[in-house]
Amino acid sequence: MDEHPLDERRSRRAELGGTLRILREKAGKSLGQLAEETSYDKSYLYRLEKGERLSKRAVMEDLDRYHGTGDLLVRLWRDARQEVIKDKYKDFMELESTARVMWLFQLRVPGLLQTEAYARTVLSGSSGAQTTAGNSEAVEEQVALRLGRQELLHRRPAPSIRVILDEGALRRPVPDMMVWRGQLSHLVDTAALPSVALQVLPYTAGVHDLMDSHLWLLWQRIGDPVAYVEGNGFGELIDDPDKVHSFRLSYDLVRDAALTPVESVAFIKSLLEERRP
Repeated sequence: MDEHPLDERRSRRAELGGTLRILREKAGKSLGQLAEETSYDKSYLYRLEKGERLSKRAVMEDLDRYHGTGDLLVRLWRDARQEVIKDKYKDFMELESTARVMWLFQLRVPGLLQTEAYARTVLSGSSGAQTTAGNSEAVEEQVALRLGRQELLHRRPAPSIRVILDEGALRRPVPDMMVWRGQLSHLVDTAALPSVALQVLPYTAGVHDLMDSHLWLLWQRIGDPVAYVEGNGFGELIDDPDKVHSFRLSYDLVRDAALTPVESVAFIKSLLEERRP
């Protein structure tokens, strides 16, 4: 009988954990010694070895350097993180990870452009009231996954990315103003990347075809583009050429109505000034 996909994903995490344990034992270190020499909590390292916790990429980079293993742990981490992805998003995220060109229209700050603190706030509920001891680990895994997706921003060659943000995405802060200011500053910094164009669609643009959903248009190195549309509680990957073409035309109209990238960065900076402590 074929192995269940969930078992396969668990085995990937177990493989990473087992490799961490083998490397530690090969180095002749106890968990306590490893914790002291890497500055990571002993219980955290234990849970990584047991496959009970998914780390952020930076942790694997640190441990690769510590053990002198090149990018072995990072590669295993990339496989292990697949278990955090909900099945309905897998196809989209596989396309996102290999896309050469991406155009996005977003009603909120997209995961690709979120800071760790902002992502944690959004995923745990804006007030934090939804985060309990029982689900905080799940939140941390989702944060790690979201940050891991941002690898593609620094890929060589990096994909060409255009993001149009509805003004409402920039007017809706999280409770912690420092987290919100950090997020706005991060948008300004990301917009400076040569592969990223960031535009703001102002309220004055009025109604438009994309106002009820988030849209991704993705081009691979070869083949026709695909669209991914996400709304309240649904997400749909669309490869029908006529439908994708229609979404592209709608995107073109929104882009024409948006502020230029230079104007958009100036707009975000003005919001930062408005919210200066």
